[in-house]
Amino acid sequence: MRHLPVVLVGVLLGACASKSPRAESSNEARELSRYPAAEGVPGCSLYGEPRQTGSPPNTGRVPLVLAELSGLAASHRHPGVFWTHNDSGNAFRVFAINEVGTVLATLTLTGVEETELARMDLEDIAVGPCGSRSCLYVADIGDNFERRPRVRVFRFPEPEAVEDATLPVEVLPFTYPDRPHDAESLIVEPRTGRLAVITKARDTLGEVFALDGLAPDTVTKATRLGELRAPGDVDFRTTAADLHESGQRLLLRTYTRVWEVRRPGARRLEELVQGQVAEVPGPSQAQSEAIAYLPGGRAYLVGSEFAAQLLYRVDCR
Repeated sequence: MRHLPVVLVGVLLGACASKSPRAESSNEARELSRYPAAEGVPGCSLYGEPRQTGSPPNTGRVPLVLAELSGLAASHRHPGVFWTHNDSGNAFRVFAINEVGTVLATLTLTGVEETELARMDLEDIAVGPCGSRSCLYVADIGDNFERRPRVRVFRFPEPEAVEDATLPVEVLPFTYPDRPHDAESLIVEPRTGRLAVITKARDTLGEVFALDGLAPDTVTKATRLGELRAPGDVDFRTTAADLHESGQRLLLRTYTRVWEVRRPGARRLEELVQGQVAEVPGPSQAQSEAIAYLPGGRAYLVGSEFAAQLLYRVDCR
């Protein structure tokens, strides 16, 4: 075996040292230092770096059957299960997956006229209380050209078993109080089951509209609660959202970043929308349109509407 020159050995050792865990940890700490700590609210004070959820052979890559994944919500009945769906132009279905992207069940939904299916633009999903049980809410609220006179939410009980099924939905239509809006985010107050949507605005993080009094065969008028803005107005167009189980934190996903709205002691959305908006860690993804807190509210999962994209998980530091 030939001996390497002393200088070359030193260079190689230096290169190895530059990639040491200590150096990587220091770089990560510097990157994370730009995110403000959360104070006075349940959950993480500081989040860590996004990590892909799986390793070979379960890589955390979304399967092709969910090539346009456009919403995520953690199950209230089944630990480790997330409900999700595709964007417009796909079958009227909801999927159960785990955090590495494995499809566990497919729910085929009924109760919508065949002629209406082509006009649907499903954009988000949420889980929340409805009476003594939990329900899934699927939001048909996309409106790219802001022309739809009314949009709607579909509701059905969360299944007792994670298995393939065909289920009917209730149709809950609503209008906005001013004009049509494009929206891609649906949230549910954890205590009351009250729904709200966040619009996909061109110059802010969106307007928040409460959907009080939703009912089948009744067109409800939404109520404007306020507007969300990033610090310095550096980001726009919220594409997904999820409300923390405490009601005091709210995740917002845009195409480029993740934000969290924080308001200690908030009990209603009216209070929360007046809270601090702070950036939190998020991965770089193409067409980022899905986010959900994990049960317990100390981590969140991020997904993308793009074929074979990875799922990422962000935990407390």
